[in-house]
Amino acid sequence: MNRTTKGWLLLAAAILAEVTATLSLKGALEHPALYVIVAAGYLGAFALLAAVLRAGMALGVAYGIWGASGVALTAIGSLAIFNEPLTLLMGVGIVVIVAGVLCVELGVQAGHKKAESA
Repeated sequence: MNRTTKGWLLLAAAILAEVTATLSLKGALEHPALYVIVAAGYLGAFALLAAVLRAGMALGVAYGIWGASGVALTAIGSLAIFNEPLTLLMGVGIVVIVAGVLCVELGVQAGHKKAESA
């Protein structure tokens, strides 16, 4: 497995760990035993994010995707698990987040191409 693939897989795991921790935080208000999952999820998310950076992914890309994906997936998860509302405006916000992350990733790729051709 090459470093790029490894980095993306680690990033996906970091995102899932963070979203799990955040959703568990809401659940822990009624079921305090879930605080164990909250702590493990956040610790795991940061450890995995560090591994992503070690694998060579740019900080701006890794953190941007991690943060934006976490926000979007947490909003969707809170709808599914806690029946919290997901309004049209929130949906538009999720689309804007995804578009912003895409712009950052495309910008990084363009920067690499420019550096390689110089």
